[in-house]
Amino acid sequence: MNRFFIFVLRAILGIVFAVVLTRFFYPGAGIVWVAGAAVGLVGLAYVTEYYRKQRSQAQGKVPD
Repeated sequence: MNRFFIFVLRAILGIVFAVVLTRFFYPGAGIVWVAGAAVGLVGLAYVTEYYRKQRSQAQGKVPD
């Protein structure tokens, strides 16, 4: 998979989960809060990928 496809997939999943989470925990939240949550979720996906790759390189494993 190329990087753009992975970004699109993460963005779509981030939007879906942001809508579900904000509607479940904060039913009165507006679209700005949903967008912020989606950006946060996608950002966290990239942060965790970065740390996972750093850890695997430190252990001598080849990153994906």
